[in-house]
Amino acid sequence: MDKDNQLNRLLALLFLTFVFCCLLYYLPDRMAGFSLKRVDLFSDLRASGPELPLDSLSQMWLKEDTMVVDSTALQQQAVEKAGIDSATLALRDSLYKALYAVAGADSAGTRIEDYSVGHVGLHRFFAALRDRADLGRPVRVAFLGDSFIEGDILVADFRSALQQRFGGRGVGFVPITSVAAQYRPTVKIASEGWKTWSMLTKPDSLPYTLSGMTFEAEAGEPTVTLEAANRYPELDSASCLKLIYERNVATRLCLTVNGRTDSLMTALPPTDSVRQYVYNGPVHKAEMRFRNTEGFRALGVVMEDSVGVSVDNYSLRGNSGMLLEQLDSASCRALNRIHTYDLIVLQYGLNIANDSILQYGWYGRRMEKAIRQVRQCFPTADVLLMGVSDRSRMENGTFCTMPSVLALLHAQRQTAKRAGILFWNTFGAMGGNNSMVRYVEKNWASKDYTHLGFGGGRELARVLVEAILAEMEFYEEAERQ
Repeated sequence: MDKDNQLNRLLALLFLTFVFCCLLYYLPDRMAGFSLKRVDLFSDLRASGPELPLDSLSQMWLKEDTMVVDSTALQQQAVEKAGIDSATLALRDSLYKALYAVAGADSAGTRIEDYSVGHVGLHRFFAALRDRADLGRPVRVAFLGDSFIEGDILVADFRSALQQRFGGRGVGFVPITSVAAQYRPTVKIASEGWKTWSMLTKPDSLPYTLSGMTFEAEAGEPTVTLEAANRYPELDSASCLKLIYERNVATRLCLTVNGRTDSLMTALPPTDSVRQYVYNGPVHKAEMRFRNTEGFRALGVVMEDSVGVSVDNYSLRGNSGMLLEQLDSASCRALNRIHTYDLIVLQYGLNIANDSILQYGWYGRRMEKAIRQVRQCFPTADVLLMGVSDRSRMENGTFCTMPSVLALLHAQRQTAKRAGILFWNTFGAMGGNNSMVRYVEKNWASKDYTHLGFGGGRELARVLVEAILAEMEFYEEAERQ
């Protein structure tokens, strides 16, 4: 009898262990700020995705070009945007083609691919950089993306490189709170007494702007504490602090700066649109306490200088980019009036790539609509679309590039061509086929073979900044002709 009981217990233990191991497959990609690697006991039994060679797929997509582009409309946009005539556009076009005849196809992702007529896709951004001393505000860049840039990965080093080159300080826009707040090394933020609304969970009822989130004050006295980090020398302080909010009736703000014993008490003007409260003065740490908050809704806090460059990170985990179609035009234009952008970078794709899908034309069409909405909402900004990064899957015990990554990359490039905007080949910049494996080996990416670490972000930011500076040289050369 004892032997039977022991056998039953052993079998029960084995069964529970088996069930537990099976459940490990459903772990999220991240938990408590740490990247997790999914455990799949049945990986060898699962049917893998299409087994077409990557070279064959690439050739198939290169031959396929079913785009219908309204070149007349794009040319008119270019003339209005750059303020130059058609002859100058034609000259720039010939110079650009000559450049690529020498440099070759941009398979390595070392150059910006400019699909605007006349190749003036960075005209506004470069003009702002050139005239930055007279702007009366910083040159602003918005990075919109998913978990790939969460925690300021890639964006932090991109920001630091531009600020070292063109001046500026501060981390830029920071939401009231986010899932990445605890492990974002570029700023410390803590908040209490707020309810979060997101485009992902409640997309139709609120007028969302670039962050895709808004924060509604709950009962009591909500608080926000923001403290600059010293991971990068440009971030330890800034000369200006801004609170951006979008709805207010009679809220009062109590602001304490840099731990001083005295506080500023101010009544925030009532509003039903996006506006800001501005504090001018050196800021390393700020504590905000809000009173009379019925109906108060805030977007976030900004730390920046009045000169140089400021870069805002608008990461939203799980966002495919298609939700940008639902940006509220009136709210975004109100935001742009007080917080003007010169360049908007779109980083999406990881949440779309599926191992069993090799056609992403549907996604490209949706993203084209999203890009049109972004341009309508922020007419002063140039737009750059980043292609999807490398992502690996297991095949015969070895990690290698998912073919769907190349399919998605092709669709994204076609989207940029149809929209007449800038494109950057992130996959090529990483090193192309199987580059994610190399990133993981160098500890530049997490072992989910999908997300970057800070080392990988630093490397990609370096290549992207070099690509932008190379494009600036082309603009300067074209202007000398």
